[in-house]
Amino acid sequence: MFRLATRAVRPIARYPLARAYATEASGAGKLRLSFTLPHQTLLSNVEVTQVNLSSSEGDMGILAEHVPTVAQLKPGVIEIFSATDKPKKFFASGGFAIINPDSTLNINALEAFLIEELDVDAARRALDDATRRSTSAATEAERVTAKIELEVYEAVVTAAGKQ
Repeated sequence: MFRLATRAVRPIARYPLARAYATEASGAGKLRLSFTLPHQTLLSNVEVTQVNLSSSEGDMGILAEHVPTVAQLKPGVIEIFSATDKPKKFFASGGFAIINPDSTLNINALEAFLIEELDVDAARRALDDATRRSTSAATEAERVTAKIELEVYEAVVTAAGKQ
């Protein structure tokens, strides 16, 4: 008798689970990205498959249906993948990434450039200059400013070297 009851319930229980699974899969793969600077919009509501970025909490790979998050960006590479184009790589000096529950991602950066637009030699010269200023800073404010520049230029040299 018990065996007969479980056989009758199994098909009923399986149907809602399969239906919920199919509903979730139909919305997968649609991440909408807006990438803005204070003076320019780089991308506006573009459909992408994945975005990789460096945050203060570590490196993140963002896909559709990602948990809602606000992340502070570190100076580094933002890699954008789409189904149709080759990946785009930007260098951002810092900012915020806001992942919303509706699979939209807003990246607000202070400055951002395509990796191929970076001048490695100029970045190395600026890195050397920032290193000198950080060691010879007379005041705390000068030392902190040089340290921030040092962090940004190290990230630029690393990013430009990997292109």
